[in-house]
Amino acid sequence: MPWSRFDRNYVAPTGGRDLTYCAAIREAIDQAMGLDPRVFCIGLDADDRFGVFGSMANLSHPERVLGTPISENAMTGVALGAALSGLRPIHVHLRSDFLLVAMDQIANYVAKWRDMFHGQVAVPLVIRAIAGRGWGCGAQHSQTLHGLFAQIPGLIVATPSTPYDAKGLFLQAVKDDRPVLFLEHRWLYKDTGNVPAEPYTLPFGQCRVLHEGQGLTLVATSLAATHCKIACEQHGLDVELLDPRTVKPLDLDGIVASVRRTGALAVVDYDFPFGGFAAEVVAAVGERAFDALRLPPQRLTFPDRGMPASQVLERAYYPDPERIAALLRRMLDARATAGSAS
Repeated sequence: MPWSRFDRNYVAPTGGRDLTYCAAIREAIDQAMGLDPRVFCIGLDADDRFGVFGSMANLSHPERVLGTPISENAMTGVALGAALSGLRPIHVHLRSDFLLVAMDQIANYVAKWRDMFHGQVAVPLVIRAIAGRGWGCGAQHSQTLHGLFAQIPGLIVATPSTPYDAKGLFLQAVKDDRPVLFLEHRWLYKDTGNVPAEPYTLPFGQCRVLHEGQGLTLVATSLAATHCKIACEQHGLDVELLDPRTVKPLDLDGIVASVRRTGALAVVDYDFPFGGFAAEVVAAVGERAFDALRLPPQRLTFPDRGMPASQVLERAYYPDPERIAALLRRMLDARATAGSAS
């Protein structure tokens, strides 16, 4: 089997070279296609000469890269049919906003097929979508939506924040027999990091510690995790920063263990606040580790309204490292006060 080397005990290789987030995804796609002739790419502009912002440019198997009409729901059905037939499609949706046009196929078919057949059917489908704001694209082309899709049983939702995670999680997604929604924030595309040259996989549902500390637990994913890391490092904050890497499955055990060590929780989420990822983490920690909390958990999210088109307002809409640092300093001060009072 082409994926037999990637067993449960497979350890990601060490050492490598610096790649951009975009190049790491391109390399993962290229290596997946080289490892397995069943892997192919399909989607709007998938065969465009710019290669989906460069992430699919100059692949080794261009004959397995298929452009499609602007018919997202129909093309998602085609990709699902290919997966059910034994192939391993990578379906490009360009922007996460366009996933909503294919919601019937994603929510009612892609996500539910395995459950309806009691896990006896494989659905090895990776759905790629680029998320987040750009250059004043407005409310219909700037959404992230990972919280929305995480509510659908049967979908894995991956949100890598680093080039290393992007490659390892993507190869795991192609290898997996379950459908994976792979969300890539466009503002991460130029970020660089160390990425091993050989193929490797990373497990779903396992947190990564991006910054060590003991004062409070901070949970963030995708671009928010990157901004949180900048905030912690620039301001020397005593914070343990956890990047879940996948919103679904979520490493609640890892988050709860951290909260029990620190006694405080903050969640920064670049998505809508109501019923979203941040709300789920706060609720789950409240259920499992309420006794460990020394002050109320805090969330920092988007406002509960659509993204403005003005670039000035767009920047204000997004939390940034300075706003994140201000929240964390307030919480650390409150934590210190609570500790001295006790």
